[in-house]
Amino acid sequence: MEEIIQSLILGIVQGLTEFLPVSSSGHLEISKYLLGDESLAEESLAMTVALHVATALSTVVVFRREIVELFREFTWGKNNESKNYFLKIIITMIPAGLIGFFFEDTMAVLFDGKLLLVGAMLLITASFLFVADMIKTNNRKVSFKDSVIIGLAQAVALLPGISRSGSTICAALILNIKREEAARFSFLIVLPLILGKGFLDSVEMIRGDYALQESLGALTVGFIAAFITGIIACKWMIALVKSANLKWFGFYCLLLGFGLISYHLFF
Repeated sequence: MEEIIQSLILGIVQGLTEFLPVSSSGHLEISKYLLGDESLAEESLAMTVALHVATALSTVVVFRREIVELFREFTWGKNNESKNYFLKIIITMIPAGLIGFFFEDTMAVLFDGKLLLVGAMLLITASFLFVADMIKTNNRKVSFKDSVIIGLAQAVALLPGISRSGSTICAALILNIKREEAARFSFLIVLPLILGKGFLDSVEMIRGDYALQESLGALTVGFIAAFITGIIACKWMIALVKSANLKWFGFYCLLLGFGLISYHLFF
Protein backbone atom coordinates (compact mmCIF):
# COMPACT_ATOMS: atom_id res chain seq x y z
CA MET A 1 0.00 0.00 0.00
CA GLU A 2 2.86 2.40 0.80
CA GLU A 3 4.31 1.81 -2.67
CA ILE A 4 0.95 2.62 -4.28
CA ILE A 5 0.61 5.84 -2.27
CA GLN A 6 4.12 6.96 -3.22
CA SER A 7 3.39 6.27 -6.88
CA LEU A 8 0.13 8.21 -6.64
CA ILE A 9 1.93 11.20 -5.10
CA LEU A 10 4.69 11.12 -7.72
CA GLY A 11 2.14 10.86 -10.52
CA ILE A 12 0.16 13.84 -9.26
CA VAL A 13 3.32 15.89 -8.71
CA GLN A 14 4.64 15.07 -12.19
CA GLY A 15 1.32 15.67 -13.93
CA LEU A 16 0.73 19.05 -12.28
CA THR A 17 4.25 20.44 -12.30
CA GLU A 18 5.14 19.37 -15.84
CA PHE A 19 2.69 21.97 -17.14
CA LEU A 20 2.30 24.48 -14.31
CA PRO A 21 5.25 26.92 -14.09
CA VAL A 22 6.65 25.62 -10.80
CA SER A 23 9.34 23.12 -11.97
CA SER A 24 8.53 19.42 -12.14
CA SER A 25 12.17 18.44 -11.54
CA GLY A 26 12.36 20.63 -8.45
CA HIS A 27 9.13 19.25 -7.00
CA LEU A 28 10.19 15.66 -7.67
CA GLU A 29 13.40 16.33 -5.75
CA ILE A 30 11.33 17.72 -2.87
CA SER A 31 8.96 14.74 -3.06
CA LYS A 32 11.88 12.30 -2.93
CA TYR A 33 13.22 14.04 0.15
CA LEU A 34 9.88 14.12 1.95
CA LEU A 35 9.08 10.51 1.09
CA GLY A 36 12.53 9.44 2.21
CA ASP A 37 13.22 7.43 -0.92
CA GLU A 38 16.23 8.53 -2.93
CA SER A 39 15.45 6.07 -5.72
CA LEU A 40 12.20 7.77 -6.69
CA ALA A 41 12.01 9.04 -10.27
CA GLU A 42 15.76 8.97 -10.81
CA GLU A 43 17.16 5.51 -10.10
CA SER A 44 13.83 3.87 -10.90
CA LEU A 45 13.79 4.03 -14.68
CA ALA A 46 10.47 2.20 -14.95
CA MET A 47 8.68 4.91 -12.97
CA THR A 48 10.53 7.62 -14.88
CA VAL A 49 9.37 6.16 -18.19
CA ALA A 50 5.79 5.73 -16.94
CA LEU A 51 5.54 9.35 -15.75
CA HIS A 52 7.13 10.79 -18.89
CA VAL A 53 4.90 8.80 -21.23
CA ALA A 54 1.83 9.79 -19.19
CA THR A 55 2.57 13.51 -19.42
CA ALA A 56 3.40 13.18 -23.11
CA LEU A 57 0.01 11.56 -23.71
CA SER A 58 -1.62 14.39 -21.75
CA THR A 59 -0.14 16.85 -24.23
CA VAL A 60 -1.30 14.73 -27.16
CA VAL A 61 -4.87 14.61 -25.81
CA VAL A 62 -5.09 18.38 -25.23
CA PHE A 63 -3.48 19.34 -28.56
CA ARG A 64 -4.60 16.34 -30.63
CA ARG A 65 -6.14 18.47 -33.39
CA GLU A 66 -3.11 20.73 -33.72
CA ILE A 67 -0.72 17.76 -33.75
CA VAL A 68 -2.68 15.88 -36.42
CA GLU A 69 -2.91 19.03 -38.54
CA LEU A 70 0.82 19.74 -38.21
CA PHE A 71 1.80 16.24 -39.29
CA ARG A 72 -0.74 16.23 -42.12
CA GLU A 73 0.45 19.56 -43.51
CA PHE A 74 4.15 18.73 -43.01
CA THR A 75 3.78 15.38 -44.80
CA TRP A 76 1.25 16.01 -47.56
CA GLY A 77 0.12 19.60 -47.36
CA LYS A 78 1.20 22.70 -49.23
CA ASN A 79 0.85 25.08 -46.29
CA ASN A 80 4.35 26.49 -45.83
CA GLU A 81 3.34 28.17 -42.58
CA SER A 82 2.51 24.81 -40.99
CA LYS A 83 5.76 23.31 -42.28
CA ASN A 84 7.74 26.24 -40.87
CA TYR A 85 5.94 25.85 -37.54
CA PHE A 86 7.01 22.21 -37.41
CA LEU A 87 10.61 23.20 -38.17
CA LYS A 88 10.50 25.82 -35.40
CA ILE A 89 9.52 23.09 -32.94
CA ILE A 90 12.52 21.02 -34.08
CA ILE A 91 14.85 24.02 -33.64
CA THR A 92 13.80 24.50 -30.01
CA MET A 93 14.90 20.93 -29.23
CA ILE A 94 18.51 21.45 -30.29
CA PRO A 95 19.95 23.35 -27.26
CA ALA A 96 18.44 21.01 -24.64
CA GLY A 97 19.34 17.99 -26.76
CA LEU A 98 22.98 19.02 -27.05
CA ILE A 99 23.30 19.71 -23.33
CA GLY A 100 21.64 16.41 -22.48
CA PHE A 101 23.94 14.51 -24.86
CA PHE A 102 27.28 16.07 -23.94
CA PHE A 103 26.72 16.91 -20.27
CA GLU A 104 24.43 14.09 -19.09
CA ASP A 105 26.71 13.03 -16.22
CA THR A 106 27.25 16.63 -15.09
CA MET A 107 23.51 17.30 -15.09
CA ALA A 108 22.82 14.07 -13.20
CA VAL A 109 24.92 15.32 -10.27
CA LEU A 110 22.52 18.25 -9.86
CA PHE A 111 19.61 15.84 -9.30
CA ASP A 112 20.87 14.48 -6.00
CA GLY A 113 18.75 15.98 -3.25
CA LYS A 114 20.32 19.43 -3.59
CA LEU A 115 17.45 21.38 -2.06
CA LEU A 116 19.52 24.56 -1.77
CA LEU A 117 20.03 24.58 -5.54
CA VAL A 118 16.32 23.88 -6.10
CA GLY A 119 15.40 26.76 -3.79
CA ALA A 120 17.71 29.20 -5.56
CA MET A 121 16.44 28.17 -9.01
CA LEU A 122 12.83 28.55 -7.85
CA LEU A 123 13.60 32.18 -7.04
CA ILE A 124 14.79 32.63 -10.62
CA THR A 125 11.60 30.98 -11.89
CA ALA A 126 9.58 33.41 -9.76
CA SER A 127 11.44 36.34 -11.32
CA PHE A 128 10.65 35.06 -14.82
CA LEU A 129 6.95 34.81 -13.97
CA PHE A 130 6.73 38.30 -12.44
CA VAL A 131 8.45 39.90 -15.45
CA ALA A 132 6.34 38.01 -18.01
CA ASP A 133 3.08 38.84 -16.23
CA MET A 134 3.80 42.57 -16.51
CA ILE A 135 4.00 42.43 -20.31
CA LYS A 136 0.63 43.34 -21.78
CA THR A 137 1.43 43.84 -25.48
CA ASN A 138 1.52 40.42 -27.08
CA ASN A 139 0.63 40.35 -30.76
CA ARG A 140 3.32 38.40 -32.63
CA LYS A 141 3.64 34.87 -33.98
CA VAL A 142 6.69 32.73 -33.33
CA SER A 143 9.56 33.40 -35.74
CA PHE A 144 12.63 31.24 -36.38
CA LYS A 145 14.71 33.63 -34.28
CA ASP A 146 12.15 33.34 -31.48
CA SER A 147 12.34 29.55 -31.62
CA VAL A 148 16.10 29.69 -31.00
CA ILE A 149 15.65 31.94 -27.95
CA ILE A 150 12.80 29.81 -26.59
CA GLY A 151 14.94 26.72 -27.16
CA LEU A 152 17.73 28.26 -25.07
CA ALA A 153 15.18 29.02 -22.34
CA GLN A 154 14.11 25.38 -22.44
CA ALA A 155 17.75 24.28 -22.09
CA VAL A 156 18.17 26.46 -18.98
CA ALA A 157 15.17 24.64 -17.52
CA LEU A 158 17.22 21.44 -17.33
CA LEU A 159 18.35 22.79 -13.96
CA PRO A 160 16.17 21.47 -11.10
CA GLY A 161 13.98 24.33 -9.89
CA ILE A 162 13.79 26.16 -13.21
CA SER A 163 10.34 25.57 -14.67
CA ARG A 164 10.40 24.41 -18.29
CA SER A 165 6.91 25.66 -19.06
CA GLY A 166 7.57 28.80 -17.04
CA SER A 167 10.84 29.66 -18.77
CA THR A 168 9.61 28.95 -22.30
CA ILE A 169 6.25 30.70 -21.89
CA CYS A 170 7.92 33.68 -20.20
CA ALA A 171 10.53 33.89 -22.96
CA ALA A 172 7.74 33.88 -25.55
CA LEU A 173 5.79 36.58 -23.72
CA ILE A 174 8.89 38.76 -23.36
CA LEU A 175 9.31 38.39 -27.13
CA ASN A 176 5.74 39.76 -27.43
CA ILE A 177 4.30 36.54 -28.81
CA LYS A 178 0.54 36.17 -28.41
CA ARG A 179 -0.36 34.69 -25.04
CA GLU A 180 -2.36 31.74 -26.32
CA GLU A 181 0.29 31.01 -28.92
CA ALA A 182 3.02 31.18 -26.25
CA ALA A 183 1.29 28.49 -24.19
CA ARG A 184 0.50 26.33 -27.22
CA PHE A 185 4.07 26.49 -28.56
CA SER A 186 5.55 25.81 -25.13
CA PHE A 187 3.57 22.62 -24.65
CA LEU A 188 4.08 21.35 -28.19
CA ILE A 189 7.87 21.76 -28.09
CA VAL A 190 8.22 19.63 -24.98
CA LEU A 191 6.41 16.66 -26.52
CA PRO A 192 9.38 15.40 -28.63
CA LEU A 193 11.73 15.84 -25.66
CA ILE A 194 9.49 13.89 -23.28
CA LEU A 195 9.01 11.08 -25.79
CA GLY A 196 12.72 11.05 -26.58
CA LYS A 197 13.62 10.89 -22.90
CA GLY A 198 11.15 8.08 -22.37
CA PHE A 199 12.57 6.15 -25.32
CA LEU A 200 16.19 6.53 -24.19
CA ASP A 201 15.32 5.52 -20.63
CA SER A 202 13.46 2.48 -21.97
CA VAL A 203 16.49 1.44 -24.03
CA GLU A 204 18.79 1.93 -21.02
CA MET A 205 16.46 -0.11 -18.84
CA ILE A 206 16.39 -2.98 -21.36
CA ARG A 207 20.12 -2.97 -22.08
CA GLY A 208 21.07 -2.59 -18.45
CA ASP A 209 18.77 -5.39 -17.35
CA TYR A 210 17.34 -3.25 -14.53
CA ALA A 211 15.28 -4.97 -11.91
CA LEU A 212 11.76 -3.59 -11.73
CA GLN A 213 11.59 -1.66 -8.46
CA GLU A 214 7.84 -1.15 -8.56
CA SER A 215 4.94 -3.51 -8.99
CA LEU A 216 2.78 -3.25 -12.09
CA GLY A 217 0.03 -1.81 -9.90
CA ALA A 218 2.27 0.99 -8.64
CA LEU A 219 3.40 1.87 -12.17
CA THR A 220 -0.22 1.90 -13.35
CA VAL A 221 -1.31 4.17 -10.50
CA GLY A 222 1.56 6.59 -11.18
CA PHE A 223 0.81 6.60 -14.91
CA ILE A 224 -2.92 7.26 -14.50
CA ALA A 225 -2.36 9.96 -11.88
CA ALA A 226 0.19 11.77 -14.07
CA PHE A 227 -2.02 11.45 -17.15
CA ILE A 228 -5.21 12.82 -15.57
CA THR A 229 -3.55 15.63 -13.62
CA GLY A 230 -1.47 16.46 -16.69
CA ILE A 231 -4.58 17.08 -18.79
CA ILE A 232 -6.10 19.24 -16.05
CA ALA A 233 -2.88 21.23 -15.51
CA CYS A 234 -2.29 21.75 -19.23
CA LYS A 235 -5.77 23.19 -19.84
CA TRP A 236 -5.54 25.26 -16.66
CA MET A 237 -2.18 26.69 -17.66
CA ILE A 238 -3.46 27.78 -21.07
CA ALA A 239 -6.30 29.68 -19.39
CA LEU A 240 -3.91 31.28 -16.89
CA VAL A 241 -1.52 32.49 -19.59
CA LYS A 242 -4.39 34.02 -21.57
CA SER A 243 -5.68 35.84 -18.48
CA ALA A 244 -2.21 37.05 -17.38
CA ASN A 245 -2.29 35.38 -13.98
CA LEU A 246 1.20 33.91 -13.83
CA LYS A 247 2.17 36.12 -10.89
CA TRP A 248 0.38 33.84 -8.42
CA PHE A 249 2.72 31.01 -9.36
CA GLY A 250 5.54 33.51 -9.00
CA PHE A 251 4.52 34.10 -5.38
CA TYR A 252 4.34 30.35 -4.83
CA CYS A 253 7.84 29.77 -6.25
CA LEU A 254 9.14 32.70 -4.22
CA LEU A 255 7.80 31.34 -0.93
CA LEU A 256 8.87 27.78 -1.68
CA GLY A 257 12.33 28.90 -2.78
CA PHE A 258 12.94 30.93 0.37
CA GLY A 259 11.50 28.08 2.43
CA LEU A 260 13.94 25.54 0.97
CA ILE A 261 16.91 27.88 1.37
CA SER A 262 15.95 28.63 5.00
CA TYR A 263 15.49 24.93 5.74
CA HIS A 264 18.92 24.12 4.27
CA LEU A 265 20.65 26.90 6.26
CA PHE A 266 18.99 26.54 9.64
CA PHE A 267 17.92 22.90 10.01
